[in-house]
Amino acid sequence: MQIKLENKRRKTINIQVGNIFIGSDYPIRIQTMANTSTNDIDASVDQARRCIEAGAELLRFTTQGLREVESLREIHAQVLTAVPLVADVHFQADVADAAAQVVEAVRINPGNYCKDPAKLEERFVHLLEICREHKTAIRIGVNHGSLSERMMDQFGDTPQGMVESVMEFLRIAEREKFDNIVISIKASNTRVMVETVRLLVKTMKHEHMAYPLHLGVTEAGEGEDGRIKSAVGIGALLADGIGDTIRVSLSEEPENEIPVAQDLVDYFANEDSPRYDGSVVAEVLDNIGGDAEIRYTSYEDDWELFCLQAAAETGRLLWEFKARELTLVNPNFSETKLNFLSKDILQAARVRIYKTEYISCPGCGRTLFDLQKTVAEVKAACSQKLKANGQSYKIAVMGCIVNGPGEMADADYGYVGAGRDRISLYRGKECVLKNIPQEEAVEQLLALIEADNNNH
Repeated sequence: MQIKLENKRRKTINIQVGNIFIGSDYPIRIQTMANTSTNDIDASVDQARRCIEAGAELLRFTTQGLREVESLREIHAQVLTAVPLVADVHFQADVADAAAQVVEAVRINPGNYCKDPAKLEERFVHLLEICREHKTAIRIGVNHGSLSERMMDQFGDTPQGMVESVMEFLRIAEREKFDNIVISIKASNTRVMVETVRLLVKTMKHEHMAYPLHLGVTEAGEGEDGRIKSAVGIGALLADGIGDTIRVSLSEEPENEIPVAQDLVDYFANEDSPRYDGSVVAEVLDNIGGDAEIRYTSYEDDWELFCLQAAAETGRLLWEFKARELTLVNPNFSETKLNFLSKDILQAARVRIYKTEYISCPGCGRTLFDLQKTVAEVKAACSQKLKANGQSYKIAVMGCIVNGPGEMADADYGYVGAGRDRISLYRGKECVLKNIPQEEAVEQLLALIEADNNNH
């Protein structure tokens, strides 16, 4: 069976964030997040300018407290005419109130916005009033790794719990007649991410809501693996016509994320792209035993673009046709190279696991160690050790505790920043070593994996 590859954009309301609009009547917007300390104003402004030059249309900064709000005020003054800024707030509702008076948008996380459920509606309504007065947009951003205890008790660690976390806030906003809202709902597991966003769209439609959506795969990692994983999740939804702004989260400098996101947007939005001009073909082939195989052909001769496009198209098809095999055909690349890419896409789509996977966050102002260097060290040490033993695991390297333990629910082991130069190690969701010196952490992680292996 041959598949026609096309999409129709989901109709949404349009919202305003500073000098840009987000919604189905406008192009898909590309954004990133600074990984500098927000209080290091010079470094933050320099990084902001690099991201803007690379093509970022929105830029987010972590905003832990009131001191960061004041720093953000100065950063905003220096990049005011370039792009809208988004304050990323966790744990402190009063910080969200203050930030909403300084920048064009505030991101809040329902999982940690207000500790007291009895005061949640009161606090959120107050924020809405401030945002209405200052013409500030709100991003309601739910992460798989940081659902509230209340939602976890009721729904567990599920897409339903994530969607209900969003809907609780949207229903309040609807009653208050405030609609300058964009929603993000993310997970590091691509299947969970896609299933959850689709469920959210269905739920909103049932309640006559059409808010724009921001897409991203959290903790995707870095390098080719991070790009493929992001393309699988984001691409599956763009292929559905879902998505009004995107971020490709990589454990790299934030400006590196922009061209990857732009390539994905262009592929799905440009009518001259291979997707629409007939040079891409996908077929579903039945195999003995009931499983299907996806065969994907493209004439793309740029390897990085081919990786993104193949991952963006075939991840969705693997899930929808319950396929277990993927064959990539492209005369511009060797069969060996294509076979490795097929395996990487199968793993990113959670169809098959064939090698150790590294789940790592992109870092932000909360990260108190060199995340990129640490990811490289963990990968080098673990790859050498685990390859010798013929083992494959999912290992997470996370900058802080905001999403760390939760996003590691899908990982076998986790390395999480606990403070300046301090690391906590996890086995699944269980913290087994707390606040150990960073210089000992990689060795301790390997020792933990080896001890568990010997015990089994």
